[in-house]
Amino acid sequence: MAADERGAHGRGAGDEPLTAPRDPRPGTPESAGLDPAPLRRLARDVRDLTRGERPWCAGAVVLAGRGPVIAVEEAAGWAVRYAAYDEEADAGVELPPERRVPMTVGTPFDLASLTKLFTTVVAVRQLERGALALDAPVARYAPELTGAARHGVTVRQLLTHTSGLRPELPLYDLPDVPARWRALCEEAPAHEPGAYLYSDLNLLLLQRVLERVTGRPLDALVRDGVTRPLGMTATGFGPCPGAAATEDQRRPWGKADRGLLRGVVHDENAWALGGVAGHAGLFSTARDLAVFCRALLAGGGGVLAPSSVELMLAPPGLGFGVDQGWFMGELAGAGAAGHTGFTGTSLVLDPASGSYLVLLATTVHPRRRPPDNGPRRAAATALATSLAGAPQTRPSPN
Repeated sequence: MAADERGAHGRGAGDEPLTAPRDPRPGTPESAGLDPAPLRRLARDVRDLTRGERPWCAGAVVLAGRGPVIAVEEAAGWAVRYAAYDEEADAGVELPPERRVPMTVGTPFDLASLTKLFTTVVAVRQLERGALALDAPVARYAPELTGAARHGVTVRQLLTHTSGLRPELPLYDLPDVPARWRALCEEAPAHEPGAYLYSDLNLLLLQRVLERVTGRPLDALVRDGVTRPLGMTATGFGPCPGAAATEDQRRPWGKADRGLLRGVVHDENAWALGGVAGHAGLFSTARDLAVFCRALLAGGGGVLAPSSVELMLAPPGLGFGVDQGWFMGELAGAGAAGHTGFTGTSLVLDPASGSYLVLLATTVHPRRRPPDNGPRRAAATALATSLAGAPQTRPSPN
């Protein structure tokens, strides 16, 4: 039996978790122990983000919950609004209304870097099994990672972005997938390991380690170790034909000439590696991500041990960012954890209150712009305000 086919509690890869929490269910802010007024404003503000000639995003879904209750779930705007980007006019070419695709709460999104959280969970599952050690050099598991080996890069350094690897490598300019993996294996840190430097390469090298340790591809590890046991039926690597559209990807703003993208991964390096990558490539819905958040806040949902969840979410975080006010707003400062994605995605977990926020938006449709994280901060602050104004009671954990 391969290393990932039996979990820490002796279950098979396709078995149901032994201690899964009840999936989040729609309710009211009051039933979640939250003040409804800030959440009503949150839903209104998200609708406003999709309006006008140059909206923050073409469409969005926001979901906030606490314990087993989804307190707000709102879709706004369009899953597909534009046919292309007009470079001369610096504006999107809008589809006629009858050809646009409305956003719904069930629309899948390209998660971009939220994929890293799932790769992290897969890695922590291997830590539980003893197949990986956090402070072991990655070359112990994947000797072909010669660049990292020369600097003694460890598994922990990959998960905490302290390996010294540069932010990215233009794999999309190399001729084929074997050449792209060779470049990754040979890539050495640009700086001495130890200082924080966010890099997609960390999770790509971790993907290589995980696939060597288990003998299985990453998409199978995510499916059988995370999404299937949690019942996340709308989450997986692409293609995902019904997903919200992303970019009219062309040079010079993009790194490849691919045209308008829908249902295929936006990230150029993930695309260059076939769509399955440790740093990007997953598609999911807000409701599925609520299941993921809920499982972690409930102690791992049978996928991870509670001590493993604490390892990921405790400062400084393992795979997850902790107390990052630039997107967590007023939830930061007391142990909130989460991540963002380049396409406009983000999630925040607040272990202290058992609450969570998912904001999925199409900020790169029809083309990428300099990031504006104000709406992410505002959404997280709305949840913090709702918590602060709520009665001092908590919903049932189940």
